[in-house]
Amino acid sequence: MDKALIRQRFAKATDSYDRQAGMQKHVARHMAEAIKRHIPDSDGWNVLEIGCGTGLFTREYLRGVRPGRLLLNDICPEVEPYLSGLPTASPIRFQACDAETLRFPAGQHLIVSCSAVQWFERPERFLSGCRELLTTGGYLAFSTFGPQNVREVASLTSETLPYRSLEELRRTLSGVYQIVYSREEILHFTFPSPLDVLKHLQATGVTGLRSRKWTKGQLEDFCQRYHRQYAAQDGTVPLTYHPIYMICKKQGK
Repeated sequence: MDKALIRQRFAKATDSYDRQAGMQKHVARHMAEAIKRHIPDSDGWNVLEIGCGTGLFTREYLRGVRPGRLLLNDICPEVEPYLSGLPTASPIRFQACDAETLRFPAGQHLIVSCSAVQWFERPERFLSGCRELLTTGGYLAFSTFGPQNVREVASLTSETLPYRSLEELRRTLSGVYQIVYSREEILHFTFPSPLDVLKHLQATGVTGLRSRKWTKGQLEDFCQRYHRQYAAQDGTVPLTYHPIYMICKKQGK
């Protein structure tokens, strides 16, 4: 993972992110609802959110929940202004850093991350390491993406993240936590053209793997192949997302 490139692409997308992130909004709502359903009474808790971005999930979670303290983290310091006006009277602090260092205070009742850990170099190490920051009985809740994510683009460019399957994540984390909830979805979004797919990915920062710019010829070739392979009869093209959700509980030693 080129963390500098990832940070640069997401920082550049902050202004357009909320307008374009329909899939991310769906995942944020699902994650917030699952937490409230499986962790019904978290008022007054210390909460750490990893990869908060512009606060899509944060705002969903804070509807009807009042944490004792809320620590927000993101690799991009540029997102901090977008977090103003969050709907809570709880003390809020923002910490810009690479979350994989796990340099956060212990004593967290809930650690949550929405659509971020797929960008980590060693996600299993990070997720397991969160246990040391949690109180006994505390929860780790996160969403990430599985191997079918943006499969259309991956099939044409061979550029993809090393996504973990739900089964792989369950196998890794079941030895560390009690798994309270796990689910995956396959979501299909439709765009007018392959170029609109690329614009959507760029507007949401999901181009952090590609350091070089497309030439005009490469762009035309990609769009032609995408249309030829995936276009529907009306000319529109699909893009697949594969979100995975998990809620895990720290048991006593």
